[in-house]
Amino acid sequence: MGIYLNPGKKGFETILNGLYVDKTGLIDYVNSTLDTPLKLTCFSRPRRFGKSFAAKMLCAYYDRSCDSHALFDGLEISRKASFEKHINRYDVIYMDITWFISRSKTRKTNILTDMQMAVIHELKEAFPACVKENEVYLPDALTGISQKTDRKFFVIIDEWDALFREAKDDEKLQEEYIQLLRGLFKGGTATDETIVGSYMTGILPIKKYGTESALTDFQEYTMVNPDELLPYVGFSETEVKKLCEQTGADYEKMRCWYDGYSFEGSESVYNPNSVMLAIRKKRFRNYWRASETFESLKSYITSGFDGLKDAVILMLGGQRINVDTSTFQNDIISLDSRDDVLTLLVHLGYLAYDANKEEVYIPNLEVADAFKTAVKSTKWNEVNKALSQSDHLLNATIQGDAQTVAEALELAHETCTSSLEYNDENSLSCAILLAYYTAQNYYEIFRELPTGKGFADYAFIPRKGTDQPALLIELKYNKSADTAIQQIHDNRYVGKLKGFGGKVMLVGVNYDKDAKGEKRKHHTCIIEEVKR
Repeated sequence: MGIYLNPGKKGFETILNGLYVDKTGLIDYVNSTLDTPLKLTCFSRPRRFGKSFAAKMLCAYYDRSCDSHALFDGLEISRKASFEKHINRYDVIYMDITWFISRSKTRKTNILTDMQMAVIHELKEAFPACVKENEVYLPDALTGISQKTDRKFFVIIDEWDALFREAKDDEKLQEEYIQLLRGLFKGGTATDETIVGSYMTGILPIKKYGTESALTDFQEYTMVNPDELLPYVGFSETEVKKLCEQTGADYEKMRCWYDGYSFEGSESVYNPNSVMLAIRKKRFRNYWRASETFESLKSYITSGFDGLKDAVILMLGGQRINVDTSTFQNDIISLDSRDDVLTLLVHLGYLAYDANKEEVYIPNLEVADAFKTAVKSTKWNEVNKALSQSDHLLNATIQGDAQTVAEALELAHETCTSSLEYNDENSLSCAILLAYYTAQNYYEIFRELPTGKGFADYAFIPRKGTDQPALLIELKYNKSADTAIQQIHDNRYVGKLKGFGGKVMLVGVNYDKDAKGEKRKHHTCIIEEVKR
């Protein structure tokens, strides 16, 4: 048992010592691909979505140097027909690219040379008669062993794309790295004799050159197209509910903070690391900040592509944005458009993607907080002002300060109209949610469809465990705030708040055009309190 060759089961054993959500069904899928044309798998997900856990699990399962039956006893894979056929049957090569990057920096060596020599050193110790004394090329070393022993390797590469992120400007090194991977997984007889299967994981999908993947034989699963591996992207709604039942954690708060990634035919998907930290620390907060600095998000959203700032503002205001993900080259430097940036943010986990509608959106409170932090450090003064006044606006609404509310909504409405028609419904909707941005911490926010000549109504329903009043907001154009309040009464909106028996604040807002048709930024507001 070594560090890179047959690293054993200890990594997965340690994982099982804590609270564990059974994701061993992934093994059954990988088993179905072994020694087939589909045997090369690349599964990319954001940081803290369980990538390394999966890699260690596969190490423990396939590694022939240990007996892992007891570890998997009672887990999903143990009930699958493929379980006994492949458990502990192969020599495993495990390479964590982030580890080699750190190691090469310390030693001041070429990472690719250092990586190959470290693995080859262990291969020589295990197969002294099969590896040439002066061998420096890893694919040849593996081929030589397989030809002399008939043993095949299962290759696991963790954080495969770390070199593209850490050495993003070194195109020569990147190309050499791709050539090494092509040597390992080039297909044909050599690979078929040597590799029984492979599992690569990282944040980014495999690098593209134009429309072609750099490693065409790999089956790719991503945050845009997870396909068969969708159950292993993160924690499902059912899994999170079960965790909350086991630990006594508040499921509603968990859903609010970490839910929001959605895929066709699937339950909602949660950020696994944040869920586990919230359970362990007994506190709901932005754990994203600990693994991803706001500086990286800031650099992407301020990259200056046409329409990007407007898209971010609209998403801050609760809107969804159409995006073309096909042009993204799967790296962090070949960004040529707004859509490339938005697609990158999907892979980084900052945005969720609706494949049916081809739309992106901010998924939950945790990520929304990361966006807010990033935007604060930009020069988007109007947006920052609207966000910074959000708590003040909420308090003013609850206190019935109609003048302050009108002024804050006026500012937010102006902020949301950089590329939209001022009287456009999306602009006004964006304004409401941007102005009440921090209200998401305390409220479930529901938008009703527009009717007649009026715009959308908003219902702010207090989250479980808060003592805030409910808010009903009605918006009018070229009428009056009185008309908005009257519509709330006439349509008996208060009576529709089933299950809520507390105080309700009615908020009527109107904005006008002057007689000449010129746009004005004048809003009026009336607030009434209703006790139920």
